[in-house]
Formats: sequence, C-alpha cells, structure tokens
Amino acid sequence: MTAFFDYPKSAAFGRVVPKNKIYEHAGANTALKDLFVREVDQIVWRFKLAPETTNLDATSSVSEVQVFGISLKTGKLDEAVLRAIDKAIPFPLVFELTWHGKRKATAAFKRPSEADGSKWVISEYFATDWAPEDAPRQTLPVALDLGALYERLLTAMMPASAQISEDIQTRVDRMEAIRSKTREMERINARLAREKQFNKRVAINTELRAAKQELERLTRDDPVGAVTEK
Repeated sequence: MTAFFDYPKSAAFGRVVPKNKIYEHAGANTALKDLFVREVDQIVWRFKLAPETTNLDATSSVSEVQVFGISLKTGKLDEAVLRAIDKAIPFPLVFELTWHGKRKATAAFKRPSEADGSKWVISEYFATDWAPEDAPRQTLPVALDLGALYERLLTAMMPASAQISEDIQTRVDRMEAIRSKTREMERINARLAREKQFNKRVAINTELRAAKQELERLTRDDPVGAVTEK
C-alpha cells in the first residue's frame, strides 16, 4: 500500500506558505529558522480536505485535513521543521516531501488536547520510504467522515498492520512502542558488540532476547495485551 493518494481536484489549494509566517506562528528561534533556511526550499499548501471539498462530514477532532508539499534542499529534513509547521497550522497535516525526483510522505497523529482544546497533541512522525516522484497515486481511501479519512491516511505510513478493533490512538501508541523497543535493541546490540567478558555477554544476550520477544509481541497481527490507550 502506498501513502500517496490522488486527492480530489476540488480540494486543490496550491498556495505558497512563506517561511516567516511559520516562524511567527510557531515562535521560531534562530536555530529553527536556520534549519528552515538550510533544509527547506519551498512550502506549498497543496490540498484542503474539508466538508465542502470532499463531501465528507467533519468530526469533533478533525474539521479539515491539510496536505502540505515541502521541496527540500537536501535529502534530509529535521523533525523540528515539521513540528514547527504542525504547531503553526491548527489542523491535522499530511506532508509530502520532494527532493531530486523522489518523494516521501510523513505525518504525526495530531489531536486536540483534552486539557485545552486550543492546543494540539502531536505524536512521533511516521513516514514512507523515498519513491519516484512520478509513481502512480492510488485512489483516496473510502471513509465515512474526515476523521476516518485522516486515520486511513496515517495508517498508510505506519510500519505494522492494524490489530482487530484497534483505534487510532491505541495504534499510534503501539507504533511508538515498536520504535522505542527497536532503539532499545540497537543499544543492547551495541553493548554486546563492545563487551568481551563471557558472563556479561550472557546477561546481555538474555536482555536482548527479552527485548526481541517484546518487539515480536508488539508487531504481531493481534498480540496479547496490546499497548493500552493513553
């Protein structure tokens, strides 16, 4: 499944977003502005997925979904840039990055804060691999409302299959747990590679097996005791 969709022509927006507007609304400091200058060529507000452009009803948490195109100066983009844009734009966002004839999609799960509805809670970012920029796009997922559409757009960027009856928040939590456990295994493997003493290597191997089993549980189609909703 690809995360690149054929958005409806009725939703086309095509407006360039000046970087200084992002700075203003995100409260950017000098270091963040330097990242934008060094890594970002142009930001274009490409599509506005709203009730009037998609014929899908809004939900309490998703009134619109915006699709932003970001052309890059290098093949890398610091996550702080994405977070600044997410902070500046009060809607769920999907980003399409382009560089040297390639593209990738990335987004975080973004929802209104339960404590303060004027603020947003933003998860870690999910992303596809780079793909040819001219590769075919797929039909927009079928959804009953904009909230469900947003979930399907995010789902296409996630590395593991959804579990039965798993809501989006629970799934995001599990994806973040998978990412955290993967990083933990990398650290354990690095310790194992450095360690020379046999008894300590045995202990580290035991730790590594436990981490591997937990990762396998998290990535199974329907693991027992999935990560609970926050």
